[in-house]
Amino acid sequence: MAKDGKMQVLLWSELTEPKDIYPNGITGVIADDLNQYDNINATTATLTDPEQGVSEEALEQADVLFWFGHVKHGDVTDESVARIKRHVEERGMGFVALHSSHFAKPYRALMGTECSWRAYVEDGKPARILVAEPEHPIAAGVEPFTIAREEWYGEPYAVPTPDSVVFVGVYADKNEVARDGITWTCGKGRVFYWRAGHETYPIYHMPEVLQIMENAARWCAKWA
Repeated sequence: MAKDGKMQVLLWSELTEPKDIYPNGITGVIADDLNQYDNINATTATLTDPEQGVSEEALEQADVLFWFGHVKHGDVTDESVARIKRHVEERGMGFVALHSSHFAKPYRALMGTECSWRAYVEDGKPARILVAEPEHPIAAGVEPFTIAREEWYGEPYAVPTPDSVVFVGVYADKNEVARDGITWTCGKGRVFYWRAGHETYPIYHMPEVLQIMENAARWCAKWA
């Protein structure tokens, strides 16, 4: 929860991202960016931390939890998942799931569905990100932009009907369109899923993406 007048952001990663692109993980890049703001305190956590980085104390202090998982989803314990789900639904902690975290256990627990996509294709081609709901707070200050190289996921996407589709992505030589920024309300908490950001590309270093991450943190934490 807010402490010393600052929004408390906890960013979790399994830290399997390539070290040459993300020496401190994707969450390290986002945390560094968020910490430039006087009213945000961003800290990182990982699987090998005590209680997998999501202890009762850590979650109690968090206004929003970011999550990046890729190949170690199964290592996250049911106890960790239950704590996260409870803090979102009962206390109103925000939750931001990044890219391959569509299969993360906490996210799937919140969605109550398989959260699978039709296809997963790493073709390294450009992606165009469009702003579908420009009035949404997560879209503040964001114009349509291009990601030079990306992996795409194909619709349909097995999730509940969202509250908002803030961004859509155009992929595969304009043959695929996907919901790239989606929101839900889960109990008292706000949830945002950001689809773009394959870890082998420096996508989370992009100013446009970092702006979306800041906006998502503020909105999910109800600071927007």
